Amino acid sequence: MGNAWDSVLSFFDRFPYVEGLLIVVVFVIAARLVDRVLSGSLRRLVARSNTDFDDKLIDILHRPVLTTVALIGLILATYRLDLSTDIEDVTVTIVQTILAIAWILFGLRFFRLLLGTMKRNTNKYRLVRQTTEPLLANAAAVVFFLIAVYSILIIWDIDITGLVASVGIVGLALSFAAQDTLSNLFAGVAILSDRPYQIGDFIILDTGERGEVTRIGLRSTRLLTRDDVEVSVPNGVMGATKIVNEAGGPPNRYRISTSVGVAYGSDVDQVIDVLGAVAVTHPKTLASPEPRVRFTAFGASSLDFALQCWIRRPVDRGVVLHELNLEIYRQFMANQIAIPFPQQDVYIKEIPSGAPQPPRPEPPPDTRLPA
Repeated sequence: MGNAWDSVLSFFDRFPYVEGLLIVVVFVIAARLVDRVLSGSLRRLVARSNTDFDDKLIDILHRPVLTTVALIGLILATYRLDLSTDIEDVTVTIVQTILAIAWILFGLRFFRLLLGTMKRNTNKYRLVRQTTEPLLANAAAVVFFLIAVYSILIIWDIDITGLVASVGIVGLALSFAAQDTLSNLFAGVAILSDRPYQIGDFIILDTGERGEVTRIGLRSTRLLTRDDVEVSVPNGVMGATKIVNEAGGPPNRYRISTSVGVAYGSDVDQVIDVLGAVAVTHPKTLASPEPRVRFTAFGASSLDFALQCWIRRPVDRGVVLHELNLEIYRQFMANQIAIPFPQQDVYIKEIPSGAPQPPRPEPPPDTRLPA
């Protein structure tokens, strides 16, 4: 047995390329076996879980594992061929580069898979939402790209000192040339992380624009106004202005209020009952919280009341107020409740005939120059 094994070894020593080829074949077969284990036994094991995260993880894992096992055999075969040092170093460096790229791509795919899983479970992971996922995915792509470039430079033994200095100078020049763009970019990141408003909210800016948020980008925020006009506001402006978020309170609830005055002498209890009935019977007002009527002030010509109720969507505020005011007027007319209007009485006093007349003003002096 020992003599036979020695004969095999001596044969491979005489034909190193056959030995190298055999090593590559063996590791390719080993790679297929490992892939079969991942795709078969391990997949059946994780099939019992309630999520598809582990299934997708196996889908993206088998390729770098297969590549790694096969390329390890290639490196071992290269060392057995007794090639020149330069060819051997170049071959090993190329293989290391391929391995680095394969595993960095796996890391990027894994991070995106993790983001997608976290986005579907927003109750547990509040950072990852529909609005923040693109930002995090793009940031991860940039980070993994920089890692890949740095790893390749290290593998090829390239001095990056001068390159880093050049990149720093170029970055400084670009930062001065694109100050507004960078300001909008960082403000967009702050908005996506702090979430003062979200897509679908109705906001009012200091400048008077009011509309529904339709998109939150890295550079600007887009609003759709009541006139169906889209307004694009730079995020730098959004980050430095006061924003009233009409949908920022309890979900599916927005309060509206309308005021009306009745004549002095009116039955205030009847007025309260009529206003409350108008709000309760409207189809777009909410039953909880209940509509309420407040006697707010003794006006100059009227007793002032305020009707407050809640609706589901801030965009319906205008039409609901319109319909409430119409119904209030109809019910006041039906119940003979007077709505006063401001009046002023003007008295003209007649001067008696024997009373002295006020002096007439003298005409202004003639200031014209002589001809």
